[in-house]
Amino acid sequence: MSYSAPPLAEPSSEVIARLVALVGEQHAFTNPSDQAPYLTEWRNRYHGKTPVVLRPGTTEEVSEILKIANQEHIGVVAQGGNTGLVGGQIPREAHADIVLSVQRLNRLRRLDKDDRHMIIEAGATLSAAHDYAHEANLQFPLRLASEGSASIGGSIATNAGGVHVLAHGSMRALTLGVEAVLANGDVWDGLRTLKKDNTGYNLKDLMAGSEGTLGIVTAAALKLVPLPAGVATAMIGAETLADIGEIFAALSAAAGSNLIAFEFMSARAFDFVVQHMPESRAPFAKSYPWTVLIDVASCQSEDVARETLEQCLADRSVSPRLRDSALAATQTQAQDLWRLRDGVSEAQKYEGGSIKHDISIPIGRIAKFIAAADAIVAKVCPGARPCPFGHFGDGNIHYNVSQPEGADTAQFLERWNEIQDAVHALVTEFDGSISAEHGIGIMKRDALKRAKSDVELNMMRAIKTALDPNGILNPGKLL
Repeated sequence: MSYSAPPLAEPSSEVIARLVALVGEQHAFTNPSDQAPYLTEWRNRYHGKTPVVLRPGTTEEVSEILKIANQEHIGVVAQGGNTGLVGGQIPREAHADIVLSVQRLNRLRRLDKDDRHMIIEAGATLSAAHDYAHEANLQFPLRLASEGSASIGGSIATNAGGVHVLAHGSMRALTLGVEAVLANGDVWDGLRTLKKDNTGYNLKDLMAGSEGTLGIVTAAALKLVPLPAGVATAMIGAETLADIGEIFAALSAAAGSNLIAFEFMSARAFDFVVQHMPESRAPFAKSYPWTVLIDVASCQSEDVARETLEQCLADRSVSPRLRDSALAATQTQAQDLWRLRDGVSEAQKYEGGSIKHDISIPIGRIAKFIAAADAIVAKVCPGARPCPFGHFGDGNIHYNVSQPEGADTAQFLERWNEIQDAVHALVTEFDGSISAEHGIGIMKRDALKRAKSDVELNMMRAIKTALDPNGILNPGKLL
């Protein structure tokens, strides 16, 4: 079964006028300078154009926009905080897709402390959700580097992950229900907050990870968890990924669900941060082949969390595999350690072009995968510098490749597809995924055909055809 969307039309001036009237002139952008922030992403890799950017303020306005777009066969690209990394939120450059920004849908509708959930609109940022939860002495545990801009709706659409997936799961696991507008304008009120609801298909999971191709999420019911009484943070140095694997296994057994973060960085990634990020401070006198950042939480106190982490690191199954360790004594020291991890993506920019891979590999095979990937990159592009880092605890590797020293950046980035195809082929050999948390978008649309079986792709196409028969929702993405 192939998927071929029906041809889409360019909206007439009359249709644009109707759409503008729906949201109000102050919330509709037709001027190129006003549209510019919505037409490219922060890597500047994808660019689009649009006849109008619409910023509806209610679910009803979203519904009316989609009714018109569906009747007129006009493409609609939903956009949240525009922090996506695979181009899924950018309109096509050679077409006339409307951009529908959910930024104004940013209200907290309800927070229930007893039932531990909040209902919040799609345009609210993750930071806002964190603040609302903290005011109730609870926590919304999804943490991203872009949380000040990333929206709730976009995080659901891409099934965002982040640094605490190890303990709490990705956005799909944290989403209890959604309100979404379908392609024909129907509003689906799925804002249920039950922990158990076994009444047929789990429709909200269709929206999580659908990248705006099946409906536009306008609000979500999110799971909240108790705020930990304390968190202990440590950074350790290790010689091999095999050692790191053993340390992770021991800490997981000892700390259980209190092990909430286990992040790793290669020496190159670590050194880039220390060299280029002025506020970073290395805790060790030397760098090690691999560095790990660990968070252990406690519902009792920070002292208990620190004692648990100290005992884990002193265990005889762990201590021989450590080359160095630094345990944060204060919150400021913990922030300094996390700054080293959070600065990796930014620091790479100072080393020229970077070809990025957001992949996942079975944890027990990470060491062999990285060794094999390094060898492949060296063969395909001699001198290129692999810079792997990421979320070891859930197998999510950001296997980024920096350009050879002194190379021409533009020429190196022209080899993006060649290098990415080679790495993705290896990912498939290792039974991994070519997208762990960023989605498919434009960047990986063709790669998806090689990563998924025909049966899987046909199932996805059938769902798309059923929910969006005119193909208006985020055309040209994912499938």
